[in-house]
Amino acid sequence: MAAIVGTTMRIVAALAPAPVAAEVQGQTVAEYGNWGVNGVIVVVTALAVCLCVLLHYEVLNFLSHWSVRLERQRRRRVLFAIFGVLPAHVAEIWIFGMAYVLLQVSPAFGTAHGIGPSLLDYVYISAMTFTTVGMSDAYVDGPIRFICGSEALTGLVLITWSASFTFLEMERFWRDR
Repeated sequence: MAAIVGTTMRIVAALAPAPVAAEVQGQTVAEYGNWGVNGVIVVVTALAVCLCVLLHYEVLNFLSHWSVRLERQRRRRVLFAIFGVLPAHVAEIWIFGMAYVLLQVSPAFGTAHGIGPSLLDYVYISAMTFTTVGMSDAYVDGPIRFICGSEALTGLVLITWSASFTFLEMERFWRDR
């Protein structure tokens, strides 16, 4: 696993050109015209989104099949659904957090402000974005903002999907009473 991560980091670093910046109203702003950087951002974002959607689908599929076994224990069935989707969302937040860390190999991809360099700091940004809470004390700047917008949309869709799944489990619970 460490070899895969190391190889991926080297590939991303090799594709990343030197940072290009422009001066706008006295502030240095990342340049968005570099198609190599934009391409890497789009590919990493697409991979993170696909991983999250596939993970979510598999978790809900697993929960659906296993909830049938709890047919006589309706209350546990609802709890099983809730305690099943929560770890799925946490794992999805971590997937995006690792994507942010992966893209920090070069300042050309953008930078994060208001946080330290640790993985947990990027997971914090990911959690704020995934849940669409927003960030007040930490934010990203540069082309990496594309992944934030995509993560917010993905989080909204996946959280809604979980809510629908949970609602259906609750509806079965209420109907069977």
